[in-house]
Amino acid sequence: MPKYVIEREIPAAGDLTTAELQAISQKSCGVLNQLGPQVQWLQSYVTDNKIYCVYIAPDEASVRQHAEMGGFPANSIAEVKNIIDPTSAE
Repeated sequence: MPKYVIEREIPAAGDLTTAELQAISQKSCGVLNQLGPQVQWLQSYVTDNKIYCVYIAPDEASVRQHAEMGGFPANSIAEVKNIIDPTSAE
C-alpha cells in the first residue's frame, strides 16, 4: 500500500503543549477508527510551524478525507516513491 508524507502548516506547532498534542492525536485516531484499517498513521514530526505526518493509505483521497474529517490542514500530500538511508550507499 502507498505511503504518504503530509505537510500541515500549523503556526507555532512547536509550542504546542503535551496535552494539546495528545488531544490532536486522539482526534486523529478517532477519525482513523471511523475510516477503517486501510488508513494508518505511522508517525509525525513537529517543527516550529509545521507538522509532517507519515501515513499508509490506499490513495491520496483517503488521506484528504482524514484531514477533512479531523479538521486538520493538509497543505501538501506527497506519495513516497522510495526510501533511502545511510545503508543505501553500501
